Amino acid sequence: MNQPPNKVDPKNMILAVVLSMLIVFGWQYYYVAPQAKKAQEQAEVVKTQAATPPPGTVAAATTKPVAEVLAASSRVKIQTDQFSGSINLTGAQLDDLKLEKYREQYDPKSPAVTLLSPSGTTNAYFVEQGLTALPGSTAKLPDSKTVWTAPAGAVLTLDKPLTLSWDNGAGLKFERTISISDDYLFTIKQTINNTTSAPVQFFPYARVQRQDTPVIAGYWVFFEGMLGVHNGGMNENKYAALKDAKIKDPNAEPVSVNNVTGGWSGFTDKYWATMLVPDKQTKVDNKYSYVGNAARDAYQVEYATSSPITVAPGATASYEDHVFAGAKIVQTINAINAKYGFDKFDLMIDWGWFQPITKGMFYLLSWVHGIVGNFGIAILLVTVLVKAAVFPLANKSYASMSRMKKLKPEMDKIKAEFPDDRTKVQQATMELYKREKVSPLAGCLPMFVQIPVFFSLYKVILTTIELRHAPFFGWVQDLSAPDPTSLFNLFGLVPWSPPHALMIGVWPLLMGVTMWLQMRLNPTPDDPIQASMFNWMPVMFTFMLGTFPVGLVIYWAWSNTLTVLQQSYIMKKNGAEVNLFGNIFNSIPFLKKKPTST
Repeated sequence: MNQPPNKVDPKNMILAVVLSMLIVFGWQYYYVAPQAKKAQEQAEVVKTQAATPPPGTVAAATTKPVAEVLAASSRVKIQTDQFSGSINLTGAQLDDLKLEKYREQYDPKSPAVTLLSPSGTTNAYFVEQGLTALPGSTAKLPDSKTVWTAPAGAVLTLDKPLTLSWDNGAGLKFERTISISDDYLFTIKQTINNTTSAPVQFFPYARVQRQDTPVIAGYWVFFEGMLGVHNGGMNENKYAALKDAKIKDPNAEPVSVNNVTGGWSGFTDKYWATMLVPDKQTKVDNKYSYVGNAARDAYQVEYATSSPITVAPGATASYEDHVFAGAKIVQTINAINAKYGFDKFDLMIDWGWFQPITKGMFYLLSWVHGIVGNFGIAILLVTVLVKAAVFPLANKSYASMSRMKKLKPEMDKIKAEFPDDRTKVQQATMELYKREKVSPLAGCLPMFVQIPVFFSLYKVILTTIELRHAPFFGWVQDLSAPDPTSLFNLFGLVPWSPPHALMIGVWPLLMGVTMWLQMRLNPTPDDPIQASMFNWMPVMFTFMLGTFPVGLVIYWAWSNTLTVLQQSYIMKKNGAEVNLFGNIFNSIPFLKKKPTST
């Protein structure tokens, strides 16, 4: 009895699945490294032409509790819906900042996320603005040890900027006005009033320093470290790379990008960032450096204006820049881009190589979420939309495969004609495909089309803060984290916490089952190696995706379910037999029907 004409070729399916995963999990490994090297080559590593800013605070070998350090200095309170914290009047440093709308854990009662902490504490992380003079100048300028004066009872809020003052006692008076907008953006205006009889020149600078090497998420799909955009190009510097370079050569120069206009630079984490944004009309010199010592690591991103600002006798001059310190919210970043025109500010969010598709996926998810109010449901609905979009291609590919199956007698003749010449068999087969206008890879096309969609959704769920702590239903309270249940402790019934690799929860198991069912739409291959791959592939993918964000696993399980329905429909439409249950029984050894003897 002849086989139905349009069953899926098992070899094609295996090839599609294997190649798909190789592309998804391998491409950025080969993309990130070349991009980092390219950014490194674009950086102009030269000595700063202007006066070098004074050294930042050197990381001390010992640390004290944050509360103790805060209590030891005079401060002005910061209070908005987004922030709580304080400005250190010593050095006018922004070194105490909590993000009140974000919690460390899903529990709303957990502490607010701490972004910045003062020097002298564990994981110190702070921002400092200042002025430096030309070499040889005797002008006394404010530095990191200067104690500024604040108005009595001052509090920095959205509608009340803070103005600090300091008099050097030698004819120069300084003011620093700090204001906050509701988009995590600080604006700092430095003003100098020259009451002397001689002109004064100074270079504004800003730095952000991070003490102790940060604990990063460690995913290969997005960058964490020192990041900047200069002359339209991105500059990425990893912590380990700068530290290793300094250890190998203590005299190694910082990574420098000099004499550029606009841009921004700082530190980026998975969800948070602290960025320095100089005046976009002024040329600046930028540095990325390791400034630690034998006792403690420290990293610093800084800039200084390339040319001095001159203040004539009896005149006043000012310089204004910005500091972004907060959550990397897409809408917020876009609003800053539109309002201030910062150069490619949206690159603070790592959209990856599939940037247009990833952004499109994010906006589509956000739009659906705005309607249904649940990102998990939004993922399910977007999956339906993706399947509907590729349905014409899937239908066309199955029709092509149907024509291929009808060529099996011709292919058997070719093999019989050249039994010992594999090359001629391949050539004749390809000529047959060309003549009949069929493609041997037709069955792979729908899956290949969905690879960018899968990877983009992976990036969106893993990278964007909008999905952080986004709940679904039941035990899934954070779509960006792995399924918290595990088969190996009977889903919480056994009081034991399995190791990370064994956290195979309910959704990964559902994904594995749906994948197994999808593969059962086709008969078990006669070849034992292919049959073994068919049986073990769902198991391998279950363990592989067990540690992935559960939102992505939900997508995959739902996508598999839709694929079973879609493929069954197309097979029936093209006259193929859908024998799902028969294939399931035949794939289980003790249920497999034994061939009848004739």
